[in-house]
Amino acid sequence: MKRLLATLCLCSVAVVAHAEISQKFGPLEVHYNAITTDELLPEVARTYKIERSKTRGLLTMSVLKQNKVGVPSPIPAKISVYFTNVTQQLANVTMREIKEGTAIYYLGEFRVAPPDTLKFNATVEVPGEPKHEMTFEQQFYK
Repeated sequence: MKRLLATLCLCSVAVVAHAEISQKFGPLEVHYNAITTDELLPEVARTYKIERSKTRGLLTMSVLKQNKVGVPSPIPAKISVYFTNVTQQLANVTMREIKEGTAIYYLGEFRVAPPDTLKFNATVEVPGEPKHEMTFEQQFYK
């Protein structure tokens, strides 16, 4: 279990709607994924103290920056996230940083009541770079 992000991607491969996605901002690349926590493997949920449930969501994010030779490397960032649901209810997602070896990623848990579509709004701040705003939607099914 070296990298949760890789594990999350592997456990969601079967569900195309939950594929990891990314957005580029110059030399930065922000990867993100949102799933219900019942999709996590039990050992992954235990390791990261995440409750597995169809009504709990997990947002994963990571920020990569191209180094001098053009290879993307994980970098720390300040990430702020909130979302709205189909009835326009607003909720914050508190992101926590996880470091494992050279990997750096961020996890945020939230409540979800499938079926629902959540619209996430994230602000990503990296020292020496402009602040970036991004939005993305994720559908959650029963």
